[in-house]
Amino acid sequence: MEIKFLGLLIASVLVAYYIYSPIPENVEGRWKLMFLSAVMRTLGHVGTVAEKLGFAHYMDVLMKFTAIEYTPPVSDEKVTVTDTTFNDVPVRLYIPKRQPDSLKRAIIYLHGGGWCLGSKDMKSYDFLSRWTSEKLNAVIVSADYRLAPKYHFPAQFNDVYTVVKYFLQSSVLDQYNIDPSRVCVAGDSAGGNLAAAVAQQLLHDPEVKVKLKIQALIYPALQTIDLDLPSYRDNENMPVLPKSLMVRFWSEYITNDTSLNEAMETNQHVPAESSGLFKFIDWRHWLPEKFRKGHIYTPPSHGSSAVGKKYPGLLDPRAAPLLVDETKLQGLPLTYVVTCQYDVLRDDGIMYVSRLREAGVPVVHEHAEDAVHGALTFLASPFTLSAGQKMANNYLEWLNENL
Repeated sequence: MEIKFLGLLIASVLVAYYIYSPIPENVEGRWKLMFLSAVMRTLGHVGTVAEKLGFAHYMDVLMKFTAIEYTPPVSDEKVTVTDTTFNDVPVRLYIPKRQPDSLKRAIIYLHGGGWCLGSKDMKSYDFLSRWTSEKLNAVIVSADYRLAPKYHFPAQFNDVYTVVKYFLQSSVLDQYNIDPSRVCVAGDSAGGNLAAAVAQQLLHDPEVKVKLKIQALIYPALQTIDLDLPSYRDNENMPVLPKSLMVRFWSEYITNDTSLNEAMETNQHVPAESSGLFKFIDWRHWLPEKFRKGHIYTPPSHGSSAVGKKYPGLLDPRAAPLLVDETKLQGLPLTYVVTCQYDVLRDDGIMYVSRLREAGVPVVHEHAEDAVHGALTFLASPFTLSAGQKMANNYLEWLNENL
C-alpha cells in the first residue's frame, strides 16, 4: 500500500511539474493556460520526434490540435452561414437575417496560426464571426489561405489579397447588399499580419476603386528582422506562443530550409546590405519608455548575404509590413491595434502604432495588461477566459462605432 501511495505521489509531482508554467499572477485563468501550454508542449515534443524520424512534419503534428476544432457551416435563426469560394479561395460567409433589404457593413476576417496552422472552420473563429455578424448586423467574410510547410510566402498573402480584391468589386458588393463605404479588413496574429499587408497593398493598386474604411489588427506579427525585442525577451517562455515557436513560424512561412530557422534563433539572419531597414523597427525610438524599461539595445548581428538573395521574402513588406517607409503608410485607414502584455509580438504592434501616428494615420491602440497571445480565441468552451471576452467586446464595440 505504501509503495502504491509513493508511486502515486511521485506521478502526481511529475505531472504537476510538467503542467506548471510560470505565468504572471495578474493573468486570469492561469491553470487553464498551463494545461493548454502542457498540451502544446506535448504536441511539440511529438512533432520534434516525428520529424527527426521522418514520420511527419512538425507543423503537421501541431495541426492535429487545430483540426479537432473543426465546425461545419451551420445557420441559425439569426445568421446564415455558408462555405463558398472567391476566385477559388475558400471562404465562409456569415450573412445576418435581420433587416435583409438594408445595406450592410462588411468585415473580411483573416485567421491566425502562424501561416502554418488554423482555419476559418475552427470553433473559435466560427464563434467570433457568427457573434460579430449578429451583433453588428454585418456580413462577415472569413477567409482561408494555403498554409506552410506545403506552401510558402507569398502564397498566403496572394490568397487573402485575391479574396479582398474579389469582394471589393462593385458587382460582388451589390450581390451581398454591402455599403461600399463601410468595409473593414481584420485579423489576429498571422491574420493581423496579412490584414496589415493587404491594407498597404490596396493603397497602391489602381485596379481597386473601393477603399477600406478601417482595419483592425489584433496582436499582429509585423517584422522579421529583430527577434530580440524586449517583448521577445520578456515573454520567451509564455504559453501559447513562446519565442521558439514564433521563430519557427516565421522561418516556415519563408522556407523549409532549417538553416534559416537556426539563423533566426540567434538573430543573425539579416544581410549587412539590408541594415538600413533596422531604422523602421529600432525600438529605442519607436517603443514608449514603459516597454523599454530595463532593456539594453543590442544591434542584431548581420547574417550572410546569401540569405537575403536566397529568401527575398524575408524582407518583403508583404511579409513584414513594418519594413516600409513613411510614404507607404500615409493614407492608410483608421486603424485599431490590440496588443497583449505577455506576448512576444507585443512590441511589433506597439511600434506599428507609433509609426502609423508618425505618418499621420489615425490609430486607436488597446493594450491588454493581463492577457497572453491568442486571448481573442478563448471565447468558446472549455477554454473561455474573461480576458478574451473583454477583448472581443471591445473589438465589437469599436467596430460598431467606426464601421
